[in-house]
Amino acid sequence: MSTEVYLLFENLLFFAIATSFFALVGWAWRHSKPFYLPEPLPEWFKIWFGTVQIIALLLPIAALLWGIWQGYSSILTVLIPYLVMLGLQILSEIVTLRYFHTVVWVMVPYLYLPYRIWQLYEGMTLLSPTDELLWIKNLLLVNIVLWALNYALDLSQLPRLLRWESK
Repeated sequence: MSTEVYLLFENLLFFAIATSFFALVGWAWRHSKPFYLPEPLPEWFKIWFGTVQIIALLLPIAALLWGIWQGYSSILTVLIPYLVMLGLQILSEIVTLRYFHTVVWVMVPYLYLPYRIWQLYEGMTLLSPTDELLWIKNLLLVNIVLWALNYALDLSQLPRLLRWESK
């Protein structure tokens, strides 16, 4: 089986499992109160969100375009699934928060972020060890660190998101 077919199957399987989980949990919690983000958002959130958009979205898109321009199909094999799954996570968050107003929204990153870290690690192993692609590997490594920090940040915000009282 080719690498591209394997990655397609892997990503489709993950998306099917994650979406099924969200649907099942959403159904189980269907009688809970509607969920809305606590307002106002902290000031640091704007800085963090901007950082994530630049490093995790814009730089990989630029690297993808560079890979197309230079003819490196391995970069396409790595970055297209990454960007598609990132888009599907954002779509899942929009659907669960804005359309269904369900607490399932809080769970979306807890499934997608570990998978994204896996995708990036797997991508590092798929890229050829040429000097020309070293910056792409470094970009993937920086994104692994960024998403791991984002995961820790998400965990630290659970009490606030779930409105747990503090003294």
